[in-house]
Amino acid sequence: MKTQTRTTQLKAATVTLTALLTGVAVAQTFSPDTEKSRIESSQLAAKFGAVPKAPADVQMGGVMKALSNEYWQLLRTGYLKGADKYGVKVDAQAPSNESDQIGQLSMMNTMIGKGYKALLVSPQSDVNLLPGIERAGKTSLVINVNDAVAPTAQHFVGNSQYDNGVSVANYMLKTFPKGGQVAVIEGQAGVYAAKQRTLGFKTTLAKNPALKIVASVPADWDRQKAFSTARDLLRRYPNLTAFYCNNDTMALGVVEAVKSANRLGKTLVFGTDGINAAYDSIKKGELTGTVDSFPILTGEVAVEVAVRLLAGQKLPKVVATPQALVMKSNMAQYEQFRK
Repeated sequence: MKTQTRTTQLKAATVTLTALLTGVAVAQTFSPDTEKSRIESSQLAAKFGAVPKAPADVQMGGVMKALSNEYWQLLRTGYLKGADKYGVKVDAQAPSNESDQIGQLSMMNTMIGKGYKALLVSPQSDVNLLPGIERAGKTSLVINVNDAVAPTAQHFVGNSQYDNGVSVANYMLKTFPKGGQVAVIEGQAGVYAAKQRTLGFKTTLAKNPALKIVASVPADWDRQKAFSTARDLLRRYPNLTAFYCNNDTMALGVVEAVKSANRLGKTLVFGTDGINAAYDSIKKGELTGTVDSFPILTGEVAVEVAVRLLAGQKLPKVVATPQALVMKSNMAQYEQFRK
């Protein structure tokens, strides 16, 4: 029995290692932000026609990062809306937190075992679900939905992470032509979304050397870590002009640090995701803005893409969903995407 168990463990480790190495090789050539095989989600109907009727009893799995983050709750809402709209069933699950990579992979493996026709996955890292994708093989369609990038997934649905950072940087270039001190609160180190958002922001902000990035620190998507990091930075740089945060959860923590330092209205704070709590904070005049990637719409589009692919349509590898920098001044025009 011990020998059999040991053999099983070795086989599992071999599959995992193979998937990871494959992912590393593919990751060097695949980036959703620059992939040429792409289409805007708003153009799907014009190019491919109406969404085909789904076969009876099609069930899909939705594997999200964590339902503790409101963004993934909203994405789940989008999955369920898409399921109702297109006549399929979606089993949407997520681990309790955004660092349970093994738990997330276990959920995916369970769904594969149930024979789901499509898997909509949002990995916690760029590599943790690669063994699941390898196992899915040709039995399940795997679609990577936003955030971290699993490079061996057949398709990707989501917004341009690089452009996310660009939009905030462009606002700062226009607002602070004389310069200032800026800090970046990054997401989880090594994750595609965090890298691209930060890169887009830094590259664009460099157009004005007077806007100096004095710190760029990861806070792992965590509100408390972001609060502590921002509090320390405000002590070192008491006249900090603005923070750019890789998600809204961290941005809301930074807002608390700004309030504690009596810098509300003086130090601007920008987040990313477009969660309801961010909108509420903007309305109160606390959070300056968020790059809304419209998670409900994204979830609905992901289900549509799965239905089209299962019906045999040959879609581009990347289906790009919209995003926008939302502030108090323009919030009303984006409410339609949040229902």
